[in-house]
Amino acid sequence: MTPNLQRITDLSAPELDVYTCLTEAQLRNRRDERRGLFIAESPKVIAHALDAGYTPVSLLMEERQIAGAASELIPRCGAVPVYTADREVLAQLTGYQLTRGVLCAMRRPVLPEPETICAGAHRVAVLENVVDATNIGAIFRSAAALGIDAVLLTPSCSDPLLRRAVRVSMGTVFQVPWARIGKKSPDWPHPGLERLKEMGFRTAAMALSFSAVSIEDPRLAAEDRLAIVLGTEGTGLTEETIACCDYHVMIPMSHGVDSLNVAAASAVAFWALRKR
Repeated sequence: MTPNLQRITDLSAPELDVYTCLTEAQLRNRRDERRGLFIAESPKVIAHALDAGYTPVSLLMEERQIAGAASELIPRCGAVPVYTADREVLAQLTGYQLTRGVLCAMRRPVLPEPETICAGAHRVAVLENVVDATNIGAIFRSAAALGIDAVLLTPSCSDPLLRRAVRVSMGTVFQVPWARIGKKSPDWPHPGLERLKEMGFRTAAMALSFSAVSIEDPRLAAEDRLAIVLGTEGTGLTEETIACCDYHVMIPMSHGVDSLNVAAASAVAFWALRKR
């Protein structure tokens, strides 16, 4: 198939709004998620999204990428427009420095229900109010690398399809199934925790508390289905969530350090609590 190449000289063209004008919130289109878009950056990340079945809408790239890093991507995207220009023109895209040369606008999926993606899962991560896109991306990368079957996000969590989250995850947001556990803030921790228990999960709150057991406690690894619950940056899990979880779990620390960043803690927890 001949690529649909369209050379651009004017960044104010309406067809480029998705790259030049629309905010992340506007891309999400919360009124109708079927019309929502997100931006994937770099050939590797875009390839992961295509592998996972995401639908491309258009590509934006430097001319040199057509026969370079994007040469295998373009045929996979069918007849979608491939907007291209030299590096100097694309440098005018404020906030979109094409360090990896290629951007792709893609359609957002309609999210599945937690029960759907957790069927058959043995280890899931539950993120409570994690708001930093960098942390979201890093957690997904650890989840993919360390055997987490699915990621569930409470309604107030940041969006895993934010451009920064996708980039930091190295495309693993497309490899690990994820869903929202609840549509509005009042849906967590109740009835969210009850939904986890109905699915057969025991819940492990990663939290500093007097009742916490070590992450090395053999009872944790022996659980058939375990939901690892991680809290927001700074304050961690809410007291209500901690009180309602089956286990309170802590990572032993040295040198008087009381805790790790949530992304670092997730990697330790995913490895230590993996299904054996």
